[in-house]
Amino acid sequence: MWKDSDKLIQAIKEEPWAQNLSFQDDFWIHLMEWVKQEVFPDFMTQISKQVDEIIEINPDLSEPEIFARVTRYMVDFLEAKSASVRVYDPHSEHLLSYGSYPSVEESRETFIPLEGSIAGKVVRDLQTFLVPNILKEDLYQDKEGAERRKTYSLMAIPFEIPRFSPYERDIVGVIQIYYSEKDRSFTPLEVTIAEHMAGRLRFVIARKKILAMYRLNEKKETIVRKIFLRLGSREGVKMKDVFNRVIPELADIINVQSCALFSVADDLQHVVLEAGYPDSIGYHGVGKRFPINSEPAFELILNPGEPHEESPHEVITMSYLLVISPQKSALVSRELKQFAADHNINSILYVPLNVGQEITHFMTFDALDQRQRYTEEEIEIFLFLGRELMKAQRMERLDDILHDFKNPAIATAGFARRLKKIIEEEGLRDKESKITRYLEILQEETSRLQEMAFSLYQVGKEQVVDLTRVLKNRFDINTEAIKEQLKQNITLKEGPFHDPLHVYCQPLHLERILDNLLNNATNAIPLRGGILSIQTYTDGSWACAEITNTGLISEEERYKLLEGEGRGRGLYITHRIVRLLKGKIDVRVGSDTTTIIVRLPLHQGEHPEEN
Repeated sequence: MWKDSDKLIQAIKEEPWAQNLSFQDDFWIHLMEWVKQEVFPDFMTQISKQVDEIIEINPDLSEPEIFARVTRYMVDFLEAKSASVRVYDPHSEHLLSYGSYPSVEESRETFIPLEGSIAGKVVRDLQTFLVPNILKEDLYQDKEGAERRKTYSLMAIPFEIPRFSPYERDIVGVIQIYYSEKDRSFTPLEVTIAEHMAGRLRFVIARKKILAMYRLNEKKETIVRKIFLRLGSREGVKMKDVFNRVIPELADIINVQSCALFSVADDLQHVVLEAGYPDSIGYHGVGKRFPINSEPAFELILNPGEPHEESPHEVITMSYLLVISPQKSALVSRELKQFAADHNINSILYVPLNVGQEITHFMTFDALDQRQRYTEEEIEIFLFLGRELMKAQRMERLDDILHDFKNPAIATAGFARRLKKIIEEEGLRDKESKITRYLEILQEETSRLQEMAFSLYQVGKEQVVDLTRVLKNRFDINTEAIKEQLKQNITLKEGPFHDPLHVYCQPLHLERILDNLLNNATNAIPLRGGILSIQTYTDGSWACAEITNTGLISEEERYKLLEGEGRGRGLYITHRIVRLLKGKIDVRVGSDTTTIIVRLPLHQGEHPEEN
């Protein structure tokens, strides 16, 4: 393992202190062997133990606490007097105080300039800087402090922690290790050990970031799960229930007294309280609209470019506004201050939610704690929560609309049936009459509309359905739509058909599939015109419906069609329903045509026949 013993022995003999020693060669060989066997194993054990202690530092500690713990280990092992850490902040271009041992953070300067300082030089050069005598070093500014602390020499060791994502920045800083001796001579071994220990910091911070990312994703998954439990309930979406499920999940981040989601009105002068937690407490009633200028904090987060006088009672960033002390902040109205006092609210967090560049919503979190700052991970959770709640809010409104849609759908279908009955009873019995045909279509479509309304709230009944009959019927209705849209030069072709062709499903599902495909095929026909044709047949255990139209698609578009990724919501709905029915969709491209084949399981008892 130690291959250069001879060279090392020769180097020792050439040292001035060893030149007058008269020992036999065997002495040096035995000495080197003793060092290898007795000294180095113990030394390496100590080094390994110290490095392991650094790596095993609890990642749940804050970053300043982690740095303070590392400096303690370095001071003990290197037999120094003290150590401190400074981290470079690119926003202020200063070096921030970031931990020390023994802790003197209260008396240390919060930041020092990058230029004209030892720490600044180390951060720029990323090279260790040795100061044998602080009192003689021009770059060391606080010589009076050094005299007071009785520290007269130091090693300044750089460290660098690479970023974990494109949205972070690298952490660059310096660990300054102080000694009591004046004109101290630092050995290469001391410097190497100090650099090695400082380098282990990246492993501790890496563990901390990995753990934070895991917890962040876990928290996001919990939020989504809680929200979609409400979205999937039979009672429909109720924002108050969503809030009551989700907000308690944030208890380890913020001790929430209350929380609210606001939307910005179209006039940009008012906001609306959409939901709150808990629903028994609220400064404004849910649904109430009130001026933005009623709260100075609202004006600031919705107009971030507006100048604002800095205050120790607020923290203003691009991601959030934190009111540290509601009773002292000029951004809090008199009414809200009273509310905060009544409910023991000691800090208020405002988080704007963007759609593109526009702020359409924001959230407020009223906390029992007087928070001084939030981490990037905490703010990311709040932003994620806000965006998910925005989706839930839109779902709630859609749910309300669909609920109201049900009644006119049922009424329209009922009147269509009555009208058909009156016509049949009072005359106009000619089955070939256009009025009769149009009335039949009206009845069928309004009945389908009614069935769709019912299907929003309950599962429809599955039954044996004749695929051929349904395809012919939807083709007739699509033909009327072509006439209404004044499409020209479209030749319609029907057959051959396998009749009957039974599948087992909800009729509405089948109608929605065929309507979407017929509509897409019709729209894909070029302006010059072409054909639109349908047919049905069996293929082994499959019942097949085939729709062909003039017009070519690229291989990329064909792939998207197969995956349900084509343009428009109709194709997505079609693929979703086909998968639900355990079927599949194929696409075949001819010389000048595109054919969509829908394959559904043939109903048991159906015997394939030749077409």
